[in-house]
Amino acid sequence: MTSDTPEALESDKEIERLIDEIMASTQNLSDEQYRTKMQRRKEVQERRISQAVPEKGLIIVNTGNGKGKTTAALGMVLRSLGHGYKVAIVQFIKGAWEPSEKSVFSYWEDQIEFHAMGEGFTWDTQDRDRDIDKAQAAWEKSLEFILDPQYQLVLLDEINIALKMGYLSIDQVLAGLARKPVSKHVILTGRGAPAALIERADLVTEMTLIKHPFRDQNVKAQPGIEY
Repeated sequence: MTSDTPEALESDKEIERLIDEIMASTQNLSDEQYRTKMQRRKEVQERRISQAVPEKGLIIVNTGNGKGKTTAALGMVLRSLGHGYKVAIVQFIKGAWEPSEKSVFSYWEDQIEFHAMGEGFTWDTQDRDRDIDKAQAAWEKSLEFILDPQYQLVLLDEINIALKMGYLSIDQVLAGLARKPVSKHVILTGRGAPAALIERADLVTEMTLIKHPFRDQNVKAQPGIEY
């Protein structure tokens, strides 16, 4: 689903072209040429911003095989807390341990709800029926926060894994997202986001794995990096 207008797309293309030109020839541009190109980019950027809607509650998906999906989402959580907004986090797979993020966010206990409702990785639990029950319970808790207008941001961490494993159906998740208040933001993380969710989302980022210390160097997960 997209709301891009032809004018907006043309502006984006022109901005990309100007950036490419500047990066490709920056060493060979005179000061005047550089200023001219940057001024043109500023004009296009300001025109693009002037055409944008003031605000909209976003459905945000962080997916892909690379590291950083939850980390990026937690950055948005921190921003929201800084603005004084109320935030809810529901973790679908994690939960067999106390995540360090939960300890840090306790400083904002009047603004945040944090529920780690999984029982660890799927290869640890080895009980599909129990995993389904836990995922369904986590979704019911998530839906409470999605429908509650006092929460500006809801993070559904690793929900894409629950969808991929069949613990939740994409139809029930899309139906729940359709009921959210207009101004609310919902972030859904985890690899393997289904196509229907990507189609519905407003912002989708795919983390690409290039190198990983565990895969390439057999380095275990470390505090402060992975957890």
